[in-house]
Amino acid sequence: MTGTTRLYFDDPLLSRFEARVIAHAKLGDWTSLVLDKTALYPEAGGQMADRGKIRWSGGEAAVVDVQVDDDGVVHHRLGGAELPPVGAELAGEIDMSRRRVHMALHTGQHMLSRGLLDEASAPTVSARLGDNVATIDLDVPALDESAVARGEALVNAVIDDDRPIRAFFPTASELAGLDLRRAPKVDRDVRVVDIDGFDISPCGGTHCTRTAQVGLVKVTGVERYKGKMRISFVAGARARNELGRARDDLAALARDLTCGASDVAGAVAKLRADLASVRDTNKRLGADLAARVAAELAHDAESRGDTLVVAELPALGVEQLRSIAGAVVARLRGAVVLASAGDEGKHVLISRHAEHTLDCGKTLKAIAAAAGGRGGGRPEHAEGKLPSGADVVALVQDALAD
Repeated sequence: MTGTTRLYFDDPLLSRFEARVIAHAKLGDWTSLVLDKTALYPEAGGQMADRGKIRWSGGEAAVVDVQVDDDGVVHHRLGGAELPPVGAELAGEIDMSRRRVHMALHTGQHMLSRGLLDEASAPTVSARLGDNVATIDLDVPALDESAVARGEALVNAVIDDDRPIRAFFPTASELAGLDLRRAPKVDRDVRVVDIDGFDISPCGGTHCTRTAQVGLVKVTGVERYKGKMRISFVAGARARNELGRARDDLAALARDLTCGASDVAGAVAKLRADLASVRDTNKRLGADLAARVAAELAHDAESRGDTLVVAELPALGVEQLRSIAGAVVARLRGAVVLASAGDEGKHVLISRHAEHTLDCGKTLKAIAAAAGGRGGGRPEHAEGKLPSGADVVALVQDALAD
């Protein structure tokens, strides 16, 4: 089977084309349509495939996927079961809104890779231009934020310059004289994308014809990934959409905080300070409450001559329960079983003094098994969860009776 002539190499803005069906072929688990020529880009080089539609005498179908095999044959997957017959002439149409997104992202990726190489000494090892996220993986263990900002600014300055972009197949001698950002992945029919000397890279993807068509490149995330650094970015329509979402989010925050958009950062800082103050106050109040409850439980036990306290308390935090238990155990030199209602049943804590003989872990396992709960621990301390309706006092009495 002969290869498919790829029309997008010469004109990435070609939106309609005519072609002839030369074969039906199998690719994976689906039957593909093979044409003598196509303007639809197949998934390759980190760029997603085009979408579109084809029409022929007696039918039409959506093109839902495009792939290329090792022989250079482009396979078109149609959205329906019907395929035009071999030899049929057809008219194809590209989803140009999707194509323009891909063109802006791919051109923006080339430019951002160059900007980060120049400003952060960070060479690109791979890129992925997905349907939702575009990323560049860089062969460095860390990135300086200011260097990333400089690289982004450099790229957008080149976009503003509206420089010409040329995609071509150089001769071997021409290729040898080009200052490529990276080496070609193939050894023949090398296609090169030259962004007016700013970046020159081998690539078979679809790109803008001038830098202004990219519109804007914006870095949206920086993270460590498998020992390298990964940059997330947007460009073109995606950049506009991202800015629109950010504007809407900022407006919503401003409304909630009853301030202007430019005052949101200050309002959030004040909220954080207020929250920290409230947390400090709650911590002090919680400690005071725990001390009062512990004193009351210990006093009541002493008045009865008991060294074991079993009590169900109002909704308290786990740290408060631990504080209460520690204070009671220290004062009585005894043992304590405390339960407090929570979001998912009752939290149970059992603790003892070193001089007491209660096995906390064994006791908790016994009451958890009887009530359908869970938990465990050591002889000196154990914690777990019981159902909300569990009668902890009765469960402890039964466990100790055994």
